[in-house]
Amino acid sequence: MLVKDFMSTNLIIAKKDLKIFDAVEMMKKHDIHRLPVVEDSKLVGLITEGTIQGAMPSKATSLSVYEANYLLNKTVIADIMIEKVETIKETCLLEDAIYQMRSYKINVLPVLDDGDNIVGIITNNDIFDAFLDITGYKSPGSRVSISIPKDEEGVLAKLTDIFSRNHFNIIQIVVYRHEEQPIIVIQTTSDKNDEIQSILESEGYKVVSSIKTITR
Repeated sequence: MLVKDFMSTNLIIAKKDLKIFDAVEMMKKHDIHRLPVVEDSKLVGLITEGTIQGAMPSKATSLSVYEANYLLNKTVIADIMIEKVETIKETCLLEDAIYQMRSYKINVLPVLDDGDNIVGIITNNDIFDAFLDITGYKSPGSRVSISIPKDEEGVLAKLTDIFSRNHFNIIQIVVYRHEEQPIIVIQTTSDKNDEIQSILESEGYKVVSSIKTITR
């Protein structure tokens, strides 16, 4: 899975000479929390709700409301934008984006192509959506979790053969290895979860759970 498969391509961008108030209005209008600052398709900065909030005059100052508004109306985002922005290439793995966000404690990465042009943006919410897709959460059918006592070659082949012989269509397989005994989760299009569990148990497998899933 690549970043380009899950990034948002409907970019709302800003220019460096945009006034702060105008940037706030753009964010409100499009219900977003940050704006890439772009010149000639190249990323030159990033403006976020946090950077704007940091530019607001403190309540402790002696500025009047009129003076504060005048100051903000004269300030452009080039004055306060983040200039050193973490980015990622569109051909990177989704896992690379997750690792980068975790490492730098950020929630967004502008996405660049091979020519360093900005082509999208990926956020933590995009990654949450990707996880739901990977696990088949939104797909109707059955999700079966199988505990594997011994992790050995051919386990997946044996399981898929069982599903094939019994005419159950597999749409997702996820293997969790965070425990001593791996858990294999299989999503099928069939809603016969009880029958699937019975077949697997008759083949000697330990079924941790077998539940129906619905379209969400």
